[in-house]
This record gives sequence, structure tokens and C-alpha cells, in this order.
Amino acid sequence: MIDRPGLAEFLRRRRESLQPEDVGLPRGPRRRTSGLRREEVASLCHMSADYYARLERERGPQPSEQMIASIAQGLHLSLDERDHLFRLAGHNPPARGAGGEHIGPGLLRIFDRLHDTPAEIVTELGETLRQTELGVALTGDTTRYTGPARSIGYRWFTDPGSRRLYAPEDHRFLSRMFVSGLREIATLRGPDSRAAHYADLLLAQSEEFRDVWNEHEVGIRPQEVKRFVHPEVGALELACQTLLDPLQSHHLLVYTATPGSESHEKLRLLSVIGAHRLGAL
Repeated sequence: MIDRPGLAEFLRRRRESLQPEDVGLPRGPRRRTSGLRREEVASLCHMSADYYARLERERGPQPSEQMIASIAQGLHLSLDERDHLFRLAGHNPPARGAGGEHIGPGLLRIFDRLHDTPAEIVTELGETLRQTELGVALTGDTTRYTGPARSIGYRWFTDPGSRRLYAPEDHRFLSRMFVSGLREIATLRGPDSRAAHYADLLLAQSEEFRDVWNEHEVGIRPQEVKRFVHPEVGALELACQTLLDPLQSHHLLVYTATPGSESHEKLRLLSVIGAHRLGAL
């Protein structure tokens, strides 16, 4: 059963404890409230301000599991806080660990500060959970995919268009890297895991995947410099730095260019192109 008073109080306390800079929002000169405004939290949680306000006022229908997950992420809750929120709302908490999609608050705090940098948070299977605006400008919106296609490794062998963004001379290496990584995760997580399911699907669908899989390679890691072929700015060489959250097996990928290089100038151009696109929406 939903604990409406407990849910309302917990939401209020968490909202009041957060500052705009904690969630990547500007403070502004006229702020009087000590924490976040309800409408700010609602925007972070991708819901209407009226719906969120009703929850804090102990009103409205019981929120769905999907809605509670969105609130937990928007409020930057820890896993313990997320589980508590689910129970207050009358739901069982999702499983923790690999396969979970709740991004830890520490990783989110770093991500929220990367306004001028291409960056993304991905699962161990290469499923994009968050992207910065410049990250979307670089690779497109990779959060839009559903099902197995959410995994970049799966798309690599099933969607020829996914390869156009990468330098052709790197394709063979990337094929080996994706297969190696999937084999390692499937072995680690077991035969009932999503990784094992993806491997079975690809074995049935892709001759190239079968050939590389049969080589039984492991330990092939991403190269420090990634070469992109962007449809508007052309070739880019970007260093990729990775930060790992071991509790959820999430990776924060940050792409940077050497200052003064041609790729650095192209990134600056890409940020302008991306801003113009957003302004036209």
C-alpha cells in the first residue's frame, strides 16, 4: 500500500535539500527558496508540475513504477533512497547492480557539469542512459533506441548506418572490440543475462558476428583516441576518458580534443550547430 504522508514528506525533504547547482541548474539572482522549486523538480523528472505537486500534497493516483523511477533519478537519489521511495509508493524496488538503469548521484553530479563537452553515461552493454547536448550533436540521440538496439554493439552488426560515424579503417577493430566485450559480459553475468541473449540474437542474425565470435578473443579494450566521421564537420580525433560506477556498472564517457587542434575547432563549430538546432525547435 502507498504511504501517502511518508511519500509526500520524503519528496519535500529531498527537494528542499537540493540546490540548483547540485542538479546542473543555474541559481539565478532572485531565488528565495532554500532548495529546488516544485516546477524545477517536475522538469527534472519529466512530468507536469501539477502532478508532482499533488504527490507532495498527498493527493492524486498511485504513481507507477516508471514514474517513481523517473522521480528517483530527477532527485538524484542514492540506491538506498531510491529503494525507500519505491516502498513508500507501494512498489518493490528494482534489482540493483548490472542491468539497473538508476544513475548514481555522484556520477550525475559530474555529468551535470559537462555542459560544453560531448559526454554520455552508458551501461556495460553500451546502452546510452544520458547524453550532453554536445554529445547528441556528435553522435545523434542514442537514447531513442528500444530493445536490443539500445546497445551500440548490437546496432553495429544489425544496422549498417551505425558505422558511418566511425572511420572505415577502424571498423575491423571495433567489430572485434564489441564481440570481445559482449563475450566477457555474457560469461560474467551468466547464460540468463541480457548479454547472453544479445549474443544469441547476433549469432542468428549476423555472419560477421559469428565469424568474430568464433575467434574467441577477449580483453580487447577501446583505443584512447576515437576517430569519428561527422556528416557536417568531417573527421574528428577525440580522446575518450572513462569513469566507472562499480555499483551499477555504468560508465561516464567524456570526449575531448587537443587544444588548438583541428578537431578542437570542429568541436567548437559543432557546439554552435547544436545550439542553432535547439533554438529552431
